[in-house]
Amino acid sequence: MDNVFEYRGAADLVYAEITKDTSDEFTFGTVKELAGLAKVSKKTNSSSKTMYYDNKAAGTINSTGADDITLDVSGIPMDTLADITGQYFDSTTGMMVEQERTTKYFALGYKTKNTNGEEIYVWRLKGTFAIPDQENATENDGTDSNGQSLSYTGIFTVHKFTKNGGKSAKAVNVNITEDKISASAIENFFSTVQTPDSITPKTPTV
Repeated sequence: MDNVFEYRGAADLVYAEITKDTSDEFTFGTVKELAGLAKVSKKTNSSSKTMYYDNKAAGTINSTGADDITLDVSGIPMDTLADITGQYFDSTTGMMVEQERTTKYFALGYKTKNTNGEEIYVWRLKGTFAIPDQENATENDGTDSNGQSLSYTGIFTVHKFTKNGGKSAKAVNVNITEDKISASAIENFFSTVQTPDSITPKTPTV
């Protein structure tokens, strides 16, 4: 095995609201910082069924569903929490109102890293955040503290992108260490949401 590595590293968690997802358009709002990122866990809901004919396994039906993303993060500021969970924040008073929520969809961006030093840049293109659990405990003479665990359900876009064969998508993952996209594309990767169609190859040196 030529390339042996493990996963180690997660950083720079950002998000942007999806403003339109139709057959014609996929648009989004301003990219914003979310919280300090400690860990990302992903589970993809999928199923597989084998079809039997004439006493033999003759075919398989596969289905890929939503992604269950768990983010272990630092404490989420109230204005950000209200934004991602569809609640209300009054900036004039610093007050968050816990209320009946409005469903919003967001893209989610972050970096991961391998033990061999390779960095993977990720944009999950569409999903919703669950209202996170929160735990507060009395102070003592120790150093105990509590962050938050944030759940994000990633789904497919309605919009179908040209580059991946005219199909909808859930996420893009780019190994930037392979040096296949330009330095400016890497530098601006998280300044706007990246899609299969927006990521272009590095212009070859003539």
